[in-house]
This record gives sequence, C-alpha cells and structure tokens, in this order.
Amino acid sequence: MLALFLLELNWKELLMGHEEWSFLLEIILRTAIMFLAIIIGLRVLGKRGVKQLSIFELVVIIGLGSAAGDPMFNKDVGIVSSILVFIVIILLYTIITIFIAKSKSFEKLVEGTSACLIRDGEFAIDNFKKENLGSDEFFAELRLKGVSQLGQIETAIVESSGEISIFFYEDKAVKSGLPIMPDSLENPLKIIPHEGHYSCTFCGHTEFKPEGTAGNCPKCEKDEWVEASSKRRVT
Repeated sequence: MLALFLLELNWKELLMGHEEWSFLLEIILRTAIMFLAIIIGLRVLGKRGVKQLSIFELVVIIGLGSAAGDPMFNKDVGIVSSILVFIVIILLYTIITIFIAKSKSFEKLVEGTSACLIRDGEFAIDNFKKENLGSDEFFAELRLKGVSQLGQIETAIVESSGEISIFFYEDKAVKSGLPIMPDSLENPLKIIPHEGHYSCTFCGHTEFKPEGTAGNCPKCEKDEWVEASSKRRVT
C-alpha cells in the first residue's frame, strides 16, 4: 500500500511546486545577488547597525531581511524591486540617524532611554515597572554576571539596546541584600523566626529586624520578607 502511494506521488510537484527544474539555476543566481546586496547594505549602515541592535536598528535589519528573502526563491518577485526597497530603507536609516545626532528628544523618541533598575542594592520600583521586565528574567541576567544578592550592586542600568550595565560595590562595601538564587524567594516570611537582616521580596529593601511580626516594608508597603544574604561576589 505504501509502495503504491509512493509510486503515484507527484515527486516533481512535491519537490518543486509549480516551478520547472531550470528555476533552480535562477534561484542560485538570485540568492547570490541578494546575498551581495545584504553585505553592501550592512556595510553602508556601518558597524553601529549590526552591533547595537536597538528597536530602530532591529526594524531596519528585519526590513532588509524581508526584502532580500522573497526574491531568492519567489519567481514573482523581481530583484530590481527588492534592490529599490534596500535603497529606500538605507536612505531612511541615514536620514533618521542624522536627526538622531542633531536632536536628543528625537533620539529618545526613536531609540528609547536608559533606566536605572537598582540603586544602592534595592529596586528602583517605578523604573522597573516602566521597563515591563519580569523579575525572574532580570534575576537570570544578574546571575549570568556573577550576582547572587542585590547588596553586591551599587547601580544597575538597562541600556536602550536592552543590555544591562552593572556597577558593583567593592568587597568591603557589600551590603546585605535580597538573594536572587533560584527558589530563594519561594517561602516568604511574615513572622521573623530570629533577629537579623531581612529583605522585602518585592522591592529588595533590607533592614535589621528583631524576632516577631515582620510588618510592612517602609518603601513599598508589602509584607513579605526573606532572610537577606551578605555574600560577596566570587570573581
């Protein structure tokens, strides 16, 4: 039954669709031309266009990729029209880049701004909310940079490119702070079992607490705490 099915199968249509075998050579030529066009386009954009992918540059790269991809294998899309798309995108990029260089407000509108997410070992809550960044995702980024608790960090900034810049305290200045290791926030406390430094699970505010009711955080008014960590970074 399977053998009969395979014999009756239209292999040409399966492999080539409605195109002829001779179109394979044309695909090779189209791909080579568009590949060279991509290289030329990126060279014109310069290193900034391929190294620091802000939202603006990402849109440009996606536009170039879309314009280059279709004519490589789609017979109905001409190469000249795709090259024209390339030229328009590069011209728009150049014009917008000039405006960005001349106007700070326009630069902020197009590329966004940097924002401080951690200050003095605690979350800058208002900025963190604006960035729409999940805490688990952010903690993972910090752990990749060798951070185990927020008291190691003097300042953390999310750049307009999405990268996170971290400025650390010196070892002797490291404070107790919110632990960010996996599962460290799973069992928050509302009753302090023994005196010591405890951190608010929401904003990272850390303070010394005596045994008894934990109370509300003076910074965010939340009432869940975990025991703070005083570990230094291992470099």
